[in-house]
Amino acid sequence: MSGPHVIRGSVVLPEAELVWRFSRSSGPGGQHVNTSDSQVELRFDLAGTQALPEVWKERALERLAGRLVDGVLTVRASDHRSQWRNRETAAVRLAGLLAEATAPPPKARRKSRIPRGINERRLREKKQRGDTKRGRSGRGWD
Repeated sequence: MSGPHVIRGSVVLPEAELVWRFSRSSGPGGQHVNTSDSQVELRFDLAGTQALPEVWKERALERLAGRLVDGVLTVRASDHRSQWRNRETAAVRLAGLLAEATAPPPKARRKSRIPRGINERRLREKKQRGDTKRGRSGRGWD
């Protein structure tokens, strides 16, 4: 693999905590596909890791709850013919998932106030429009 995969800041995926599994991949490759284990399955024990700060870990466990099996996050890659490129893809996907899951929540949106003058003008124009329409009726024309 090409160096450590950064999650965010100075936090990286610890190579010692990654569990790799390889299997035969479907797809292109001809006769080669029957003999090589190019599909990659990368597992990361999110619940048991010490590499992430505690706050990040709690946030990630909450946000990735649907993807976890017993606290373990699994990523599969079989896009490429070579195992090496699939390993790269899986590691990048895992780092991306963790970066997204550990990101701080967005700032709460502050409700904006409509200025009083704008509101008064809107009501005044509305009243004027109603008067115009009321004036179009035939009542009062004897």
